[in-house]
Amino acid sequence: MKRLLLPAVLLATALLSGLCAAQGTGKIPQRADIDPKYKWKLEGIYATDDLWDADVKRLEGMLAPWAAMKGHLSASGDSLLQAFRMADSVGVVSGRLYAYASMRRDEDNRVPRYLGEVDRLNGLFTQVGAAGAYMSPEILGIPQATLDAFLKSTPALGLYRHALDDVLRRRPHTLPEPEERLLALSSEMSGGPGTIFGAFDNADLRYGSIRDENGQLTEVTKARWEMWRVSPDRRVRRDAFQTLFGTYAGFNNTLGACLNADVKGQLFYARARKYDTAVEASLDNNNIPVSVYRNLVATVNANLGPLHRYAELRKKWMGLDTLRLYDLYVPLVPEVKFDVSFEAAQKEVVAGLQPLGETYLAPFRKGLESGWIDVYETQGKTSGAYSGGTYSTQPYVLLNWSNTLDDEFTLAHEMGHSLHSYFTWKTQPPVYANYSTFVAEVASTGNEALFMHHLLQGKLTREQRMYLINHQLEQIRGTFFRQTLFAEFELRIHEMAEKGEPLTAEAMNKLYADLYRTYYGPALTVDSLTACEWSRIPHFYMHYYVWQYATSFAASMALSQKVLQEGQPAVDRYLGFLKAGSSDYPIEILKHAGVDMSTPAPIEATVAQFSRLLDELEKLHDSK
Repeated sequence: MKRLLLPAVLLATALLSGLCAAQGTGKIPQRADIDPKYKWKLEGIYATDDLWDADVKRLEGMLAPWAAMKGHLSASGDSLLQAFRMADSVGVVSGRLYAYASMRRDEDNRVPRYLGEVDRLNGLFTQVGAAGAYMSPEILGIPQATLDAFLKSTPALGLYRHALDDVLRRRPHTLPEPEERLLALSSEMSGGPGTIFGAFDNADLRYGSIRDENGQLTEVTKARWEMWRVSPDRRVRRDAFQTLFGTYAGFNNTLGACLNADVKGQLFYARARKYDTAVEASLDNNNIPVSVYRNLVATVNANLGPLHRYAELRKKWMGLDTLRLYDLYVPLVPEVKFDVSFEAAQKEVVAGLQPLGETYLAPFRKGLESGWIDVYETQGKTSGAYSGGTYSTQPYVLLNWSNTLDDEFTLAHEMGHSLHSYFTWKTQPPVYANYSTFVAEVASTGNEALFMHHLLQGKLTREQRMYLINHQLEQIRGTFFRQTLFAEFELRIHEMAEKGEPLTAEAMNKLYADLYRTYYGPALTVDSLTACEWSRIPHFYMHYYVWQYATSFAASMALSQKVLQEGQPAVDRYLGFLKAGSSDYPIEILKHAGVDMSTPAPIEATVAQFSRLLDELEKLHDSK
């Protein structure tokens, strides 16, 4: 997962013993127990907290001069250029401040200082938005002939031509300056539901304990659920599922009200800006037609046969009377074990990415060796994984490593994000330094595809090949089909709210259960805990983000195949994609790289690949 932070191989014996001892008692290590070489180096952003405080004051001091440009943008090309450059400077400083504070918070969500710093910044960024709210309305008030004259008389303004075109494109949805300022002032309030969910989910919630495979009482965490859901011991999978999901179910109405409040906030902003729907408002930021979103959902719904077949085979091969959600992740070849240390994974992933060449691999290796990565789970640490950082810093990666094959793919995935950021930040000016969310998952899932290809080219036993094919099927199921299910759920709950239908936890449970039955077919038994899974998904507070996992995955499958088949010409186009940032619209950037996401073809090709892999898995299974 790419964390968008800009606002505008063997362990040492002692460490391994320490971690094993901590896990053996069911306790999560404290951050102080982890060797510094496995921690990211945030002092590269600010060496001390005092320097962070000083930059807060610096940012506060930048706002009045920027706001004072109001009313002067039409005076000359130089005035307009100055306003853009001030906006860039504000964005760069804001990004550094937020990157540092949020990642310090994510190291340990129990530390009040960094929780307070993030909250402080949320308030300050409201002021930032208010200070610059005049820019788009004022640019829209400049006659096109005058803008053309500015661009001719002030050559440096040409850098901002695409940014100007993007402002002019959104003319129907840009409000007069006082109203824009009012919307900017309300932004801190609108983020409340997501902030509340994040604090509850990462800091306050506790899930209890279960007996692990060895009968030892062990605390349940989100990271351990990721580990236990692939356990060959169904009792452990079931107990972990019931403990974790049951905890969320106990807060079903509260979490339903939280998500409902977030949806209503999105509808407010969409209607205030004269969009027909929230999805239209969200996608218009990247100039993506709603038809692209609906085409994904419709095309996947029309091609669910292979996923139904996969669920039936899983139920049959596992010898189950009922297939449950907690049975969907366990490998179908349970005797194959991958216990992968972090050091071994680094070497293997680098080997798998050799087709991208040394231009790509040199900074990749640098990242592995230079404090980009925070490796292990510790008490209070944010769960999951993401790539962070900001313009003018190095990329950073948060992991919660547990020595699984999934962790190895996660390393490839998050470093894909980080290399995308690295090349964009190195190539683009601040105004184009944020690549859009529509392409944000292409580089990450592309790395996974190349890494999987590398593994499948190795000398493998039948069981190992089956395991890896099953793993690739799971990648497609989890990143393509599952995210499309999420996308359809997100679209439907917004449609319910737009129609005035009550968006209660009960209604969302029913919708979510129905979608699971549609996507997986009759083989999967959907129980009440599965029905409330939506309540633990943080991505629903990221506003039409999840669908782009599916589209990005389809695009990355196509691009990785081109790299493998065409060689250097495809690599050059791919590196151009990584460097492009937001210097063009995302669909156009992908077209230049070699894939057209305005058509259903990449989606259908991904389903076809899933079906081919399923065919091979069946043949291998039947060749006993």
